[in-house]
Amino acid sequence: MTTTFRRARSDEQRAERSRAILTTAASMLAEMPVADVSLNELSRRVGLAKSNVLRYFESREAVLLNLLNAASNEWLTELTRTLRRGIDPGADLSPRIGRTAELIAKSVAKRPALCDLLSAQSSVLERNISTDSVVTFKRAARADLATFANLVVGCVPELGEEGASTFAAYAAMAVGALWTASNPTDAVRAAYITAPDLSAMRIEFEPALRRMLQLLLTGIADPR
Repeated sequence: MTTTFRRARSDEQRAERSRAILTTAASMLAEMPVADVSLNELSRRVGLAKSNVLRYFESREAVLLNLLNAASNEWLTELTRTLRRGIDPGADLSPRIGRTAELIAKSVAKRPALCDLLSAQSSVLERNISTDSVVTFKRAARADLATFANLVVGCVPELGEEGASTFAAYAAMAVGALWTASNPTDAVRAAYITAPDLSAMRIEFEPALRRMLQLLLTGIADPR
């Protein structure tokens, strides 16, 4: 749906305009991958000239980085409740690690837009933006990783604070890498069908992520 705005003359109107741009971009991500979200289409849907959108966000990538921050915060809020309800702190280490990995993987898999944004972060979203935008984003991302680490160490205290921080950073990278690998191009999908001997190379996102998180947690918490 396209919305037509009059010129923003107050801080409140400008804030409303920014929210409308982000809301519209988020709705586009529900329909299409990050690679297909264009500034032209975003401008058309929000009812602003492209030059006016760029008054609020310096680039398409800046819009998407803002969405990544918002998506990360929403996910962490949900994950807090999920882990609190789903982890028995009195369980033995191995089943506790398995359950923690399972719950994290399930919660991430339910958020394809977050996964897609993470997969594009380094290669796409952190380009065509200013140093100031990078600093703002990185500080928010660092805070999110710290929150994630605190949640995980609450479930697996054996990690220690440093180990939990290491796990959080590696887990975020694993999400992006596995999302890309599990959502290949049409040609790669066709190759798996045409050449059945290659089908073993196909990756299913949630089981692969669960296994990788379990290995990371085990290796850091109990490195024997």
